Amino acid sequence: MGHEVKSDIEIAQNAKMVPIKELVNELNITENEWEPYGHYKAKLSLSLMERLEKEEDGKVILVTAINPTPAGEGKSTVTVGLGQALNKIGKNAIIALREPSLGPTMGIKGGAAGGGFSQVVPMEDINLHFTGDIHAITTAHNALAAMIDNHIHRGNELKIDVRKIVWKRVLDMNDRSLRNIVIGLGGSLHGVPREDGFDITVASEVMAILCLSKNLADLKERISKIVVAYNLDGEPVTVRNLGAEGAMTLLLKEAIKPNLVQTLENTPALIHGGPFANIAHGCNSVIATKLATKLGDYVVTEAGFGADLGAEKFLNIKTRAGEIKPDLVVVVATIRALKMHGGVPKNKLDEENVEALQSGLGNLEKHVETMKEFGLPHVVAINRFIHDTDEEIQTLTSWCEAQGVKVELADVWAKGGEGGTSLAERVVKEIEQSSNNFKPLYELNQSLKEKIETIAKKVYGAKDVEFSANALKQMESLKENGWDNLPVCMAKSQYSLSDDPKKLGRPKDFVIHVRELKPSIGAGFIVVLTGNVMTMPGLPKEPAALKMDVDGDGRGVGLF
Repeated sequence: MGHEVKSDIEIAQNAKMVPIKELVNELNITENEWEPYGHYKAKLSLSLMERLEKEEDGKVILVTAINPTPAGEGKSTVTVGLGQALNKIGKNAIIALREPSLGPTMGIKGGAAGGGFSQVVPMEDINLHFTGDIHAITTAHNALAAMIDNHIHRGNELKIDVRKIVWKRVLDMNDRSLRNIVIGLGGSLHGVPREDGFDITVASEVMAILCLSKNLADLKERISKIVVAYNLDGEPVTVRNLGAEGAMTLLLKEAIKPNLVQTLENTPALIHGGPFANIAHGCNSVIATKLATKLGDYVVTEAGFGADLGAEKFLNIKTRAGEIKPDLVVVVATIRALKMHGGVPKNKLDEENVEALQSGLGNLEKHVETMKEFGLPHVVAINRFIHDTDEEIQTLTSWCEAQGVKVELADVWAKGGEGGTSLAERVVKEIEQSSNNFKPLYELNQSLKEKIETIAKKVYGAKDVEFSANALKQMESLKENGWDNLPVCMAKSQYSLSDDPKKLGRPKDFVIHVRELKPSIGAGFIVVLTGNVMTMPGLPKEPAALKMDVDGDGRGVGLF
């Protein structure tokens, strides 16, 4: 395996991409249903979805993972590798992924386009500005913020209570200094002074709305329902009250179109939308996933972070919004990450440690149990790393077999699609042979409290849920406003099944602490904040940005 030393970006830059026109020609897309964004990217028209609406849906494979660790799980890598592998075994497969956010790209994570020989390209574009979707979301969100403050400055006809404005500003960057700020300083010409703050763009309700809308009309209707503040009588003030939905939809008219790119092996990939998974619902757009089911026989899509966040939200929120029926879930695990869940520090992960692997298995076990709760066929994919030993692989495989869990080794980082053919064959076989009794975990008419407790107990394995006095009060007011029939979107640490990021593995007897509930009425869910999850992350001591550069030919360096 002599190519191990190449970085992801070097592999991506040496890829033989086909011009986007060729890729489009292979799919069921006519000339007026797409537009090129350079040589290797395209936007697909919403009229394409309308034309293909009656076509039979392809099979939807959801890729999720154990709780993430700094050791790496490779969920996107497996998603890309599995898509390539399905095509290798003669199936017509398409991938549907999220767009990376610049905050994490410049922060800890680096790029998010897969890895090794299972990547989507052009990797530099995808990881940076891509086709401008996230910029458009930032602009639409901040246009609304400007209109709220202008409304107040111009006499405040809606009697907005300036202490109860819930619409912050956004920026697609990790910038902790902007979490809590004061705006409107400088006298009466410069607006009304008040406290404000910034969230990261991918945590914006506008991003969630874009990703859950079925079409342009649905997008506009959802935007109009956004609650931005409360008036002096405590009643909600919406975008419709301000009359801002038209301008915001106009700013998003290109961003709502899915983006088509390709993998290193020229498998088509739709990359569209990217809500944060520990705060928002963490899935690519409904439009892209639905379109992929019309263009391919198999769709491989992912949901953010571990199955306790991404998969739970895909299965309880996205399937309802998009009327999507999942056929199978792939749970990605790495031996490195399981050893970390078993107590091994990051600098010792390259050493064989079967004992630690066995103690970390509880984390995988819990996620597999959750997939059973949802009634879905599932396969564990062991994403192979070069330091995994035969004994470690055997330990993990034997454990899965003893539990009656289907398992396959995926060597897609080093070998691309070729390294995932056994996984692809297993996935196809399970979809054909296993019974699928998929059902969301809660009914929409259950109370918010019941929904939250269901997720905490069935998905996280919590003993109990504790609600702050503030949260209980908010629950009452949500009910009074008629919003308690919506699904819940849990904001929780991604690193642990609990709301304490330090509790790795499979913690027992823990309590989930709910501190706040926020209505996202346009998106169609109630955000439930647990623990101390941040809606605006900060940069680490040594951000990934420090290693990034551009060479003399204008090519990116250090994007992973």
